[in-house]
Amino acid sequence: MQTRYPLCAAMVAALCLAGPAVAQVSADPVAKLKTSLTPFGAEKAGNKDGTIPAWTGGHTTPITGDVPGGRRGDPFKDEKPLFSISQKTVGQHADKLTDGAKAMLAKYPDSFRIDVYKTHRTAAAPQWVYDNTAKNATRARLNGDLVEGAYGGVPFPIPSSGAEVMWNHTLRWRGTAAQWQVTQYQLTSAGNAVLTTVGAADQQMPYYLPDGSPEEFAKRGEYWMVRLVNNGPPIRAGEAIVGREQIDGSKSQSWVYLTGQRRVRKLPNPCCDTPTPATAGVMTFDEIESFTGRLDRFDWKLLGKQEMYIPYNGNRLLQPQKDEAVLSAHHLNPDHVRWELHRVWVVEATLRAGARHQATRSRYYCDEDTWACVLADRWDANGQLWRTLWTQTFVAPDLPGTVTGAFGMNDLLGGSAYVANLYNAQPVHYAVKPPFPDRVFTPDAMAGEGVR
Repeated sequence: MQTRYPLCAAMVAALCLAGPAVAQVSADPVAKLKTSLTPFGAEKAGNKDGTIPAWTGGHTTPITGDVPGGRRGDPFKDEKPLFSISQKTVGQHADKLTDGAKAMLAKYPDSFRIDVYKTHRTAAAPQWVYDNTAKNATRARLNGDLVEGAYGGVPFPIPSSGAEVMWNHTLRWRGTAAQWQVTQYQLTSAGNAVLTTVGAADQQMPYYLPDGSPEEFAKRGEYWMVRLVNNGPPIRAGEAIVGREQIDGSKSQSWVYLTGQRRVRKLPNPCCDTPTPATAGVMTFDEIESFTGRLDRFDWKLLGKQEMYIPYNGNRLLQPQKDEAVLSAHHLNPDHVRWELHRVWVVEATLRAGARHQATRSRYYCDEDTWACVLADRWDANGQLWRTLWTQTFVAPDLPGTVTGAFGMNDLLGGSAYVANLYNAQPVHYAVKPPFPDRVFTPDAMAGEGVR
């Protein structure tokens, strides 16, 4: 039987009676953020079976093997799997597996498996982020599909709707600014790995500038800025993309630089099920890191909380120095993927009346400690389980935080897959940086970087 923690009837009733802009919680429940809940709103206590430990502050001590600004080590390198789940044993663990995970075990019974390790609750953040999260608990609200009044922390640490959980994922803590180098691959249905990107990326979260405020942030509304410049493969060397995501997704902007045209072009619709150039058009904009972008295509339902096996503390994936070591024909090599038992919020998205999207239904599994939605499944217009999405996390005590890294997709019908943001063959994994000048994330700067 699945372990669920359904919403209380009183809370649901209160939401139904509320107006379009609803404050998150009263001051009294916020006190729980200093007692029974973590500063991010997760249950501080472990589970009754002892398989999920209590949160005691997260992992904030340096990791052996970490090189500041370079490669990262594995704090749990000496641990062995507690057990493995294969197609033969899936029935024993089905209540803790997503539909997508079970489908992968069935589709690739000879190569895909889930190695389950001891659970570590490593999530952490600076105190100022915790302080802002506590403030957000009473000042943040939803106005339709948009969040208002939040800044510098998790907007809804005690969520009462699916949309609030998805905003927690979107505005999760991942540092203020970072830089990394990656490779990306399309895995064909025939099992061939096609290199699509050798790139360098800069990322900034204006939402997490330490000296900002809700009032200042509301004037611009940009919460995430990213720039990716391709150094290879040769056919794509010099291409680049810049994105500036806004709270109001209709105002988000993206530009691409194409070397063949030697000009910058603004993308007309950097949203939703539009293929994104960052993944060579294989994945859509709203599949980046399991979900990115606008909520207004779907109705969001919070199904409750559940104990699930999810990819977690994936520093193990970062250790091999060749991409070939971590890639199998159709998915990541299970030898280097760490799964743990964690509590997740489960959110279902159903295509809104009058809206258009290739996926008519999706389900997201969002870690209670980090708020990252690390797994997701999507169904097509025929009701078939179509795509399963995954996002790896790793421990970065220099932030501190447990943040997202590699992500990807498996097409369960066509058999192809995509693997994005592999750091393995690169010297820079996820370098924490001071805030970049705003001009870094402009079309002009991108054109200058992309010219070859």
